[in-house]
Amino acid sequence: MNLGGVTNGIVIDHIKAGRSMDIYHYLNLEDIDSCVAIVKNVQSTKYGKKDIIKIDEMIDLDLDVLGYIDPNITVNIVKNGKLADKKHLALPERLKNVIKCNNPRCITTTEQEIDHIFCLSDRELGLYRCLYCETKAKKQK
Repeated sequence: MNLGGVTNGIVIDHIKAGRSMDIYHYLNLEDIDSCVAIVKNVQSTKYGKKDIIKIDEMIDLDLDVLGYIDPNITVNIVKNGKLADKKHLALPERLKNVIKCNNPRCITTTEQEIDHIFCLSDRELGLYRCLYCETKAKKQK
């Protein structure tokens, strides 16, 4: 299968196979008025299989969300048909309104306008804890 390249836009590469639709929804890509291509289960020498998302427009991306979903993702910025920048992601130190706290006693449960903020507490395990009550976040699959 051969899909055309991006002239000016973004290629999100090295997505864990099967996670591209999660990213599509987290980034609200259904709301943009440009061509978005999702390629699933592409052969990869490094990962076996991977997903790729191609966006035919320059948009602001939440790199923290992408790093949380899969820290192995690379974000390629393409300008005039050439790679202009390549960003390697990692687990973010802090997440704001990405994870919701499940603790019924947490202040975020009773005070609706308070942001849900989680901090990385164990990089090896990918463990996040609520800033307010220190409840563990459910791990991403």
